[in-house]
Amino acid sequence: MDSKMRRTVILAGVVALLAIIAVVVFTNLNTIRKKWNRITRAKSVETETAVVPDETDLSAFMQDETFFDAEKNAYDSLENKGQTLDLLVTSVEKDLRIKIVNTLGTPVMGQDFYVNVNDVPYEDTDRDGMIYIGNMEAGDYYVSMQPVQGYSVANTKIKVTVKNQVDYQVIDDISYLIKSEDEVDAAIEDIGVNDAQTNADGTERTDVVINEESKFGIDVSKWNKEIDWVKAKAAGVDYAIIRCGYRGASTGALVEDPYFAQNIQGATEAGVKIGMYFFTQATNEVEAVEEASMAIMLCDKYRLTYPVFIDTEGAGGSGRADGLDKDTRTKVCEAFCETIENAGFTGGVYASKNWLTRNVDAAKLDKYVVWLAEYKATPTYEGNFQIWQYTSNGAVDGIEGRVDMNISLLTNN
Repeated sequence: MDSKMRRTVILAGVVALLAIIAVVVFTNLNTIRKKWNRITRAKSVETETAVVPDETDLSAFMQDETFFDAEKNAYDSLENKGQTLDLLVTSVEKDLRIKIVNTLGTPVMGQDFYVNVNDVPYEDTDRDGMIYIGNMEAGDYYVSMQPVQGYSVANTKIKVTVKNQVDYQVIDDISYLIKSEDEVDAAIEDIGVNDAQTNADGTERTDVVINEESKFGIDVSKWNKEIDWVKAKAAGVDYAIIRCGYRGASTGALVEDPYFAQNIQGATEAGVKIGMYFFTQATNEVEAVEEASMAIMLCDKYRLTYPVFIDTEGAGGSGRADGLDKDTRTKVCEAFCETIENAGFTGGVYASKNWLTRNVDAAKLDKYVVWLAEYKATPTYEGNFQIWQYTSNGAVDGIEGRVDMNISLLTNN
């Protein structure tokens, strides 16, 4: 082969090799580019210089208005942890009731909280998540919360109108005042003297008393313990007036009867008609509104056929309300019943004959349903009444021990 031919063959080989290399490079171009990008990003980490590849799409982040909002992100993070705080503010009469709650509506306790009322600071001194301010002038106030470390607090002011007098309206949120019996000393809080029993003359009947114009019922509380409501219904119980709670005779705490929920549920399922009562130790109208608000909150999801009664009687002389004068006690009963009726239910008053005669102005209570307790063969009370509790020594199938028995003369029940 001459030199010219040799050069031609070599050139052709070089061209072919270059063509092969070009095909290989083109085929693996994406892989090479990715490796180059990884190398570039690695170098950017080493030099702490942020490098964003050209192909990165930022449109999704740019459409999120809060992506670069550090305060909003911090708020959302605290909210997810239940660490955002809100205020619930109400007024009954010349007062403010402020509750500091988390996102679940639960009072936050154990923290040092401060609120401003028209820029005047108030402290949650007992760290129970609630602040009560009394003796306020009627008018509009603006309530806000001071910052709290570790919590997100809304930077807003809540407007609330302080009332000059009680208007007998249900308090929107009374749950924060209600305690379970496990939280109090029931031995000194849940006490009372059955005045009707004290003045019984031995002529009372203890069997079921009923006629064509009346209906037989019972009233129950934790003292009756477990009840077989199906058996009670079969034994002739048409209705039951169930205690929902009481105010402590010593501290004044609002306490739910520990058997209330299962009693009202069991009676309802058995087809027994329902009424409710609350044992009062209110010393003024404001406390009576609280008691009525608690009763309404507890019965709100049930259908009541019978009234919601305030049970007014003594606590053996040691109760916080035992020393009330007749006028104040009457106003307590009226405030309770008016609040119940303004909520769309029927209000009523339970008391013994002696109590109605001596300790309240019964004439002012005649507009409500009166439930008389008098343990005699025939009632001797000369005032008006619609339900008569004629014994506390009755016996009903499904209930262990003695039970209170009643005759109702109400025509629409």
